[in-house]
Amino acid sequence: MINTCNLVKSFGPRTALVGVALSVEAGESVTLVGPNGAGKTTLLRILATLSRPTGGSVHIAGLDPAKNGEQARRLIGFLSHHTLLYDDLTAEQNLNFYASMYDLDDASARIADLLEQVGLTARRRDLVRTFSRGMQQRLSVARAVLHRPQVLLLDEPYTGLDPNASQALTDLLTTLAGEGCTILLTTHNLERGLAVGKRVVVLTQGRIVYDENRKAIDPTTFPETYRALTTSHV
Repeated sequence: MINTCNLVKSFGPRTALVGVALSVEAGESVTLVGPNGAGKTTLLRILATLSRPTGGSVHIAGLDPAKNGEQARRLIGFLSHHTLLYDDLTAEQNLNFYASMYDLDDASARIADLLEQVGLTARRRDLVRTFSRGMQQRLSVARAVLHRPQVLLLDEPYTGLDPNASQALTDLLTTLAGEGCTILLTTHNLERGLAVGKRVVVLTQGRIVYDENRKAIDPTTFPETYRALTTSHV
């Protein structure tokens, strides 16, 4: 569902991604971890078709975003560091706007269901500018999954969430994975990352240095493995 080959991204003299090769099968859930500046956000932005690579290739469900951008974007749900919400609209109006962008037929029922899942039903008619950071993050999650994407890209989705909201997000991701959604998420919380992903990939200095199935990872020793990997490549 996701495939990159020799992916390179440069910003002037700085190279953010160096020959990244990553394949994620349909229905697979992958956690991407790495230190600040490793290139995680850059990689997700390229996969979300918001940034073009300097070199290499990207395919989403077999589509080349450079040639089939609109078709590829309809398959993708993306949660970034920015909420992509409109402060002067209510929660419900924000989701209705995005529903119209994706031509959803069952918008009302879908929106009501998602607002319930992210715990915002009671605040559905409140302006987003009155929401806390955690509430905006929950609404952003609803926005990202609104159109039932085949590929879900999540950049630090647990940011600003309290324990109850974090568990609700984990439950939602588990449900989506069970429905066949392909998930790639980044996180700095190694424990949470191991709990959510079926596969863990470590990215540091723009290079993939570790790629392992969750079942083969010992959660008690992985933090030390992670530190060794990210330190040795500094």
